[in-house]
Amino acid sequence: MINFNYETDFQLNNETAIASWLNAVILSENKKEGEINYVFCDDVYLHQINMEYLNHDTLTDIISFDYSIGNELHGDIFVSVERVLDNAQDFKVSFDDELKRVLVHGVLHYCGYKDKSPAEEIQMRHKEEEKMALFPLD
Repeated sequence: MINFNYETDFQLNNETAIASWLNAVILSENKKEGEINYVFCDDVYLHQINMEYLNHDTLTDIISFDYSIGNELHGDIFVSVERVLDNAQDFKVSFDDELKRVLVHGVLHYCGYKDKSPAEEIQMRHKEEEKMALFPLD
């Protein structure tokens, strides 16, 4: 089950469509949906998590904690809405598109994709684009 939680005033207006899309992404990678919790927050909240659990003193748009068991995906994905908004402006894309990219990015990590090396980052960007194309037209 995919759950959406809010530690900020931001609210998704299409939770059902997004959850269905993320499930389709999971199935397209031959994985099973377990319990995945998205937590939408601000920069301060996510920075604190980054410091406390990863010892990184930087702002980021997403942090995912993977608790998957075999092919069944489980985890907590924290998303800074402020970072997503800034990144959308920086990359000259819509907020909705950048949000979808970040949401699928977390799931792709659970599917085994990494983004530490340049080659892994290229593959991750390709997978993000591929999976974003699965999102139903609004």
